[in-house]
Amino acid sequence: MGLEESLRERLERYLEITQRALTVVRLSPPSRSFLYKGGEDFLGMARSYYQDALHFRDEGDLPRALAAVSYAHGWIDAGVRLGLLDGGEDDQTFTQYS
Repeated sequence: MGLEESLRERLERYLEITQRALTVVRLSPPSRSFLYKGGEDFLGMARSYYQDALHFRDEGDLPRALAAVSYAHGWIDAGVRLGLLDGGEDDQTFTQYS
């Protein structure tokens, strides 16, 4: 297996995991809470980086696509860990605090 093929397989796997995470994760704080806006920001950043990853993949820029999807999932994990986002009990998709 060549480097590009290996990179493409890893990218597609990470895109799938992050897409699944984006469909599952929800905002945690109540809508009137000061922290609600923070959760929206984290989720917005994750969605933006995910879209960037798809764009870079479609342009054939696999290293940038992999970097972007990694940032996307990092925003999700940070939000879940801080309690701004709720990933449920799924500790395979999200890095839970405990």
